[in-house]
Amino acid sequence: VQLQACGGGLVQAGGSLRLSCVASGRIFSNNVMAWYRQAPGKQRESVATIISGGSTNYADSVKGRFTISRDIAKNTVYLQMNSLKSEDTAVYYCKHSQLARDYWGQGTLVTVSS
Repeated sequence: VQLQACGGGLVQAGGSLRLSCVASGRIFSNNVMAWYRQAPGKQRESVATIISGGSTNYADSVKGRFTISRDIAKNTVYLQMNSLKSEDTAVYYCKHSQLARDYWGQGTLVTVSS
């Protein structure tokens, strides 16, 4: 499975961005897709998760501001980020999990200027 993420960039505080991540290869219907982020000098952390049935889970720090969604037909997961804060600055990674294996995308940089 290969993952290609895009949509990062520079945005002012309070602005919005939408990240996309397309999975290709042998995709099984029972899978989990997620977004993680890693800020400079910090460990990678989970941001949002969506399972194949549609249930979602969010980090407390992004609840009410970020929305994860997916287009199963396109094997694509999205992360809509609103009301961005400077502390959201990080490299964002998508992860695809199936059959007890994890696959990571290359990361896309989000920079929020205050």
